Amino acid sequence: MLFYEPAFVTFFGAFYALYLVMDRALTRKWILLLGSIFFYVWGEPVFVLVLLASTLVDYVLSFHLDEPAPQNRRGLGLFVGLASNLGILAIYKYADFAIANLDSLLSPFKSHLISPLHLALPIGVSFVVFEKITYLVDTWRGVSRRADTFLDYCLFVFFFPKLLAGPILKFHEMREQIAKPAVIKWDDLSEGFLRFSRGIGRKLLIAEPLGAFVGKVFDHDPAGLSMGLAWLALASFTIQIYFDFAGYSDMAIGLARMMGFRLNENFNAPYISRSITEFWRRWHISLTTWIRDYLYVPLGGNKVGTARTYLNLWICFLASGLWHGASWNFVLWGAYNGLFLTLDRIFLQRWLDRSGAVVSRAVTLLIVMIGWAIFRAEKPGMLGPFLASLFGSGAASSEIEFPPDVPLALLFGIVLSLFPAFRLYGWLIACHRRNVWLRVGTAIVLVLIYVFALARAFGMPFQPFIYFRF
Repeated sequence: MLFYEPAFVTFFGAFYALYLVMDRALTRKWILLLGSIFFYVWGEPVFVLVLLASTLVDYVLSFHLDEPAPQNRRGLGLFVGLASNLGILAIYKYADFAIANLDSLLSPFKSHLISPLHLALPIGVSFVVFEKITYLVDTWRGVSRRADTFLDYCLFVFFFPKLLAGPILKFHEMREQIAKPAVIKWDDLSEGFLRFSRGIGRKLLIAEPLGAFVGKVFDHDPAGLSMGLAWLALASFTIQIYFDFAGYSDMAIGLARMMGFRLNENFNAPYISRSITEFWRRWHISLTTWIRDYLYVPLGGNKVGTARTYLNLWICFLASGLWHGASWNFVLWGAYNGLFLTLDRIFLQRWLDRSGAVVSRAVTLLIVMIGWAIFRAEKPGMLGPFLASLFGSGAASSEIEFPPDVPLALLFGIVLSLFPAFRLYGWLIACHRRNVWLRVGTAIVLVLIYVFALARAFGMPFQPFIYFRF
């Protein structure tokens, strides 16, 4: 169920009215849990049973993860919990990828080929599994106490605004909010709705027109693209993926705020970064911090010598690539980012710092865009010809219709992405905080964006968010 389709608008209106009139915290928790499960069942009627069973396993295991349980029992409980959750990913997300590659290795020897499982990838499975792992690991570490009730833990797992594409939450960050849902205030309703409006505008007015154009380009033979068309498609995808994913995060944060919950930010103007290291502090913040806390630090981080630090970075970003999808282009994309993070530490970040803001941002954005070419090239033979077209070696034989709404969407996307780098942006933010009429004007604009975006949504085919695949 997409946040902007008629089914969700109907569902959320009825759900929210019921949620508002309930004054007991326990009643609100049950309504929120049942509403969240219904929301997920709408799109995943079978996997929800697997997720419920896995959630129960986590909760039972958490009683054996913290002190005063014996150390060997705690270690065994953590191992079982991690294995069960990673097993869900292995079966649903990576099994067919592994089988296909094994079959490729065995085929020259005419060995019996293994039949793929052909299991549909549940929506948001990677986000949910990572959140469940944080609960187990943090309970084992003593960072968080186990959930007081199974209801609280279920609500953490199934909380519908973030369920499909994050932000990735940690239980100890949500514990108090879940234990006693806050009484909703006017600020929660108004600011939450305006944040949701910003998100739906990002998704439907910028990401969607660009996505339709990008899809047409990448469905063609990449060797037949002119240099200009290849760069236009890559720029469009660079804006599309940001506004698509940041738009979902805005909607999730806005919906949660309307119910009195505060979620962490997931993006912070990533395209104004002056190095790849800074980019990954600003892009998909919840995933980056997850990888840092639950993989990079346990591997030793940067406290195990220079060579091991570089190796740890590569391992983390290879894992990040695989997290995004079971495909070799994602593995290559992870290795590509690991390479530039390593180069940052060796010399690149110092060179960029000395180069000035304009040069460092331009070089960083170019590196990021080439990375997005790797990310978007889903077919194995697509990347090489597409990169060749980017640098003028294409045959320029493809004729692709250029939709009239693409230039405006791309222009707005570029301006909104890069505007935070200018001093005028900070001055406008300060004025917005001081001037009530400027805030009123902003609210009116966002309401109009909401109405226009929703009208557009009802008149066009529904396109899922890019990160639903992950």
